[in-house]
Amino acid sequence: MNKKIQLQDLGQKDYKSTWEYQEELFKDVVDLKIKNRREELDLPTPNYFLFVEHPHVYTLGKSGDLSNLLLSEKQLEAKGATFYKINRGGDITYHGPGQIVGYPILDLENFFTDIHKYLRLLEESIILTLQEYGLECGRSEGETGVWLGVGTPFARKICALGVRASRWVTMHGFALNVNADLGYFDNIIPCGIRGKAVTSLQVELGVEKVDEAEVKAKILKHLTDLFEAEFV
Repeated sequence: MNKKIQLQDLGQKDYKSTWEYQEELFKDVVDLKIKNRREELDLPTPNYFLFVEHPHVYTLGKSGDLSNLLLSEKQLEAKGATFYKINRGGDITYHGPGQIVGYPILDLENFFTDIHKYLRLLEESIILTLQEYGLECGRSEGETGVWLGVGTPFARKICALGVRASRWVTMHGFALNVNADLGYFDNIIPCGIRGKAVTSLQVELGVEKVDEAEVKAKILKHLTDLFEAEFV
C-alpha cells in the first residue's frame, strides 16, 4: 500500500482546466489498477493532492437542481463568473478567490475502502484546522461539510464537500472559505440548502485577512495524521 501523496499547489487556475487535469490523474490511477488486475501485477498506484484557487465559478453536481442557480447567463457574465455541470456528488456551490480548494486523487485501497469514512476524515481535517483558530465547529446531521453554530438559528457553513469515486479512486474534494467574497453565495442556494448562511474564516475571526499558506499547512498536518500518510 502506497501511503505517499504527491502534493501540488496549482495557485490560481481556471476551473475547467483544473477539472481536466484531475480527470487525467484520475484516469491514470484507474488504468493502472485495471492493468494490475488484468495482468496480475502489483505495481503501486500513485496518490495526488491538489491545492488550487479558482476564479469566480459556480458548479452543479450530478444530482443538483439547476434552479438553485439564481443568475441568468447574462448575469453570470456581468459578475465575471462561469458555470459548469460536473460529475461530483452534491448540489451547487461557488468557488472563487480567497477560498482554499483541495482535490485529493487517492486510491483508497492504499488507505481504507470506506467512502463514508473518507468524507468524515476530510471534514475532520477541516474541523481540527478551524479549532486551532479557536472556532467551535462540527457536522450538521444529514448534510456534508463543516458548519458553525449547528443546532442554533445561526447555523452557517464554512466548508463544502463534494466527491466522486470509482474503483476506490477519488476526485473533487473540499472548498474552505478563508478570505472569500461571500456576496457570491447570494446568487445560489448553496448546496441546495435553504435558510442557512455561509461564512468564512476571515469573518469569524474578524480580521482583515487570514494567512492562507498557514491554513494550508494546518490542513496538511491533520490530513497526514488522519490518513497516516506522507505528503511528498
